[in-house]
Amino acid sequence: MKITPIGIWGGYPKANSATSSFLIEHDGFHCLIDCGSGVLSSLQNYLPLEKLDAVVISHYHADHIADLGSLQFSRIINFYLGNQAPPLPIYGHMEDQENFEKLSYQDQTMGIGITEDRVVQIGPFDVSFCRTIHPVYCLAMKFTVGDRSIALTADTEWRDELVDFARGTDLLISEANLYEEHLGKAPGHLAGSEAGKLAKLAGAKQLVLTHLPLHGNINEILDAAVAIYDGPAELAEVGKTYEI
Repeated sequence: MKITPIGIWGGYPKANSATSSFLIEHDGFHCLIDCGSGVLSSLQNYLPLEKLDAVVISHYHADHIADLGSLQFSRIINFYLGNQAPPLPIYGHMEDQENFEKLSYQDQTMGIGITEDRVVQIGPFDVSFCRTIHPVYCLAMKFTVGDRSIALTADTEWRDELVDFARGTDLLISEANLYEEHLGKAPGHLAGSEAGKLAKLAGAKQLVLTHLPLHGNINEILDAAVAIYDGPAELAEVGKTYEI
């Protein structure tokens, strides 16, 4: 099982980059996690779009879905070129019915509902979900193959339930959108110290920080995390592959 950051930013991307998104792969199956601004362009550095097997969406804020329309049009264009393919499954929650319905498009993509209380099989992965604390309904997710797992917090404030959800994971990918001086002042996000606390309490074997702010020195966020978590920790790096 391997996972590659496609984008690392929260809110909107810096020049020539993308918002937080990941490509997870195992046994030849390729799944995109979130599809925000700049993601479709970045993804093509690592995988032809027609090779994508599934997409999982944590929530429907623009920095996580902005490129879905372009992805759907890529399937339409491929169809017009005579390259017929089965509909691409896009997994998303149904708490926002209007946005969920947009996941299905002209028989090229097919929306599939996910809930916090049900494990779904997506290719070789058993994928479970946990509700987060965010201004809109949002789901953290954990991909498991055998006894190995990768947990992603998605966008969230601190929530105790995430500790058990990520318990013993081989890799915790945590959002860390806040500097310490903003802790408790911006709804729906974690500071570096909280990401470190989550990794420590969950017993995660490795921590990667994502959904980073576009201002300031982001190394300060990593410093705050490693002051609490003494395992391997780093800022997500686009194109770097983490193998579990």
